[in-house]
Amino acid sequence: MKALNEMHLNFPSISTNEGFARAVVAAFAVQLDPTVDELCDLKTAVSEAVTNAIVHGYRDTIGTVYIDCRLLKDNTVQVKVRDHGCGIEDVEQAMEPLFTTAGDERAGLGFAVMKNFMDKLKVQSKLGKGTTVTMEKSFSPRMRQNG
Repeated sequence: MKALNEMHLNFPSISTNEGFARAVVAAFAVQLDPTVDELCDLKTAVSEAVTNAIVHGYRDTIGTVYIDCRLLKDNTVQVKVRDHGCGIEDVEQAMEPLFTTAGDERAGLGFAVMKNFMDKLKVQSKLGKGTTVTMEKSFSPRMRQNG
């Protein structure tokens, strides 16, 4: 589907950039006039995807996180979060709630949160090559008042 608008962002995989990424995607998606709740859902899902890339994708190293965001005709936002990190050995297992490879300090709910807050979630990964998380959320059409 042809995009009405799109943006591309990349940044180092340091934890302080998670909030930056969330804010940029939300600011871009505002063009579709989402409700506050819809925008919060999007921000939370982006936060989880970026955190996964930083914490799991690059583990104890610094790499680059890439975000591609598209606004589609049907009032839908599509967000791809990519890394060129270590990849996921078993995507299906990684998507199970409470599964984590990061020990006790992580809850293992990232993919479950993304799936719950977005309409579509697709995860592609290759060991040693990285991971791409593609998410879509359709915003409710709202009546606009002229004034």
